[in-house]
Amino acid sequence: MLDIKELEKKINEVDIVQVFTTDLNGRAITLQVNPGNIEAFFKRGVGFDGSSVSGYGSVDNSDKLLIPLANTFRALEFSNEKLGFFIGRIDEEQGDRSLSDPRALLENVLEQAREEFGFQFLAGPEHEFFLLMGDEYNKDIHSDKAGYFHADPRDRGESVRKEIVLVLEKCGIQFEKMHHEVTPSQHEINLGCLDPLSAADRTVLFMYITQRVTHENDLHATFMPKPFNGQNRNAFHIHLSAQDQDGHHLFFDPGEKNELSTLARQFIAGIVKYARETSIIMASTFNSYKAYVIGKEAPIVRGWGLKNRSSMVRIPYSDAPENKRIEIRSPDPSGNVYLQMATLIGMGLQGIREKLDCGDPDTGSNYDLDKKKRLWDRRFLPGCMFEALVEAEGSTFLKDFLGDMLFTHYLDLKKEEWEGYRTYVTPREHKRNL
Repeated sequence: MLDIKELEKKINEVDIVQVFTTDLNGRAITLQVNPGNIEAFFKRGVGFDGSSVSGYGSVDNSDKLLIPLANTFRALEFSNEKLGFFIGRIDEEQGDRSLSDPRALLENVLEQAREEFGFQFLAGPEHEFFLLMGDEYNKDIHSDKAGYFHADPRDRGESVRKEIVLVLEKCGIQFEKMHHEVTPSQHEINLGCLDPLSAADRTVLFMYITQRVTHENDLHATFMPKPFNGQNRNAFHIHLSAQDQDGHHLFFDPGEKNELSTLARQFIAGIVKYARETSIIMASTFNSYKAYVIGKEAPIVRGWGLKNRSSMVRIPYSDAPENKRIEIRSPDPSGNVYLQMATLIGMGLQGIREKLDCGDPDTGSNYDLDKKKRLWDRRFLPGCMFEALVEAEGSTFLKDFLGDMLFTHYLDLKKEEWEGYRTYVTPREHKRNL
């Protein structure tokens, strides 16, 4: 059990204390608190205006509580200060969890997996981002012209990646690998696998550290899905494996084809079946759908494959039972990580309940130009935000999974975003039509 007195000693060693959570869009929000009152905050929380945070309340029902979670504390050592970091949960009233809190949804689906199936999961997200010269688009925005695995001095972001990893390591988080990506200015840092709730919390922490460190280096880190025409996107691939309560690996079966268990096939089938109607969670912005194009390392077809990087769900090479996992390649980092994790697991569990089978794996590249896409072609992932919204609005699965309140709040938020883009006249329209 966590020793509060020991934690208070660690808090006394930092300069400021901030409690982080996300809005419904997935953007990090934070509240600085007085460290002298931290024990009271653990018990009673800190009040805030939920109507001023996307998706958390209306003006007539806006009083919310942010409760710092003691077991999420990290001491972050930046160049100019030491910051005490907490993840917080959202309550309506003391002890009454907010039905609009995506973190609560992830907690609930993990508990459901334990109670109904005896499952637990490990999750390992891949973090991709661009390091740019500023946050306003111009011809000199790229920080380098390097490519995949290129080294310093062509990879001018190597020193920044090292600083990011150093901050992570000092607060107890080890990285697995990091490198320059295919596209100029693009980078990837991968961390180890954790339970999905801890992995989601760590993603919020990682994105904050990345943006903070790059700012200190006079650069700008963006997790925007598709910043540049004709280039690869920022992806947020999520690796998932399942274990029983004794630690046996449930996606591995040496007696089955490709050593993929029946349970794994059912889990994959659920993700494939519900991929279109949950796409607005995996790819949640207008910009997200500009990345679903042929040949740019983003999935376009609903399906799965073995070691196939054009597949939506991929089975990576594994040399041991504990490494047997699935990789979901449709999410991007603009979404809410708690919603993404929860929904992926929820789709997989539904596939098990329905005893679905994922069928044959993809063969060859899904970027085959002979695949002629029709309007509203259900073989494919949605081609635009509007298509994803229509699929989500008609989804009984998504409404039941999210619950009425979260479903309504989220879709209202996304419809408003779509309407803003739908009615905005762009410079390209002026150029072509004025």
